[in-house]
Amino acid sequence: MTASFRVRTQSLHGLKWALACGSLLTAAGLSAQTLSSPLASGGKPVAAGPAFDVPVGQGAGVHGANSPFPPLSARSDVVPWSVLTAVKTKNDKNRILPVFNLEQMALNQKTQRIQGFMMPLDPGEKQKHFLLSSVPLTCAFCLPGGPESMVEVKTKTPVKYSMEPVVVEGRFLVLNDDSYGLYYRITDATGVK
Repeated sequence: MTASFRVRTQSLHGLKWALACGSLLTAAGLSAQTLSSPLASGGKPVAAGPAFDVPVGQGAGVHGANSPFPPLSARSDVVPWSVLTAVKTKNDKNRILPVFNLEQMALNQKTQRIQGFMMPLDPGEKQKHFLLSSVPLTCAFCLPGGPESMVEVKTKTPVKYSMEPVVVEGRFLVLNDDSYGLYYRITDATGVK
């Protein structure tokens, strides 16, 4: 097993674990705290429920006022995050599955552009497999939001890692029952200016 494969597998397993924790809290009727930036000075964290004060990525994510990164600028040539994050969910045994609306399903299997903040899954300056998030990361171990606020990206050619927003274009997939708990993926993607 190569080191790169081992790191990628550990990254995806960590993502799967974090998403599963958020799903279990939601299934239990508990809400989780969404953290995407440091709390304002004097701010108090919101309790995540009885005996749970663990920040778990859930929901669309919040771009905090203290973030050193500006929010995404509006672009007419990309799918708006408001469309992607409007997904509903349903409980199915011990899992939470997405329930997509017609607008989200219309994106499936078509070439789309997405703008977001990179979350690398592999080490290195050039990335071929990463997540795009609607809000910037503030912690290497914290998910900025739930699965509706992320898109898995697999590119044709490597994209240079950037802490600034990036835009990718590729074949967009709406995932009904992904083994990692993701809702969206772009394959054969390329970077767009």
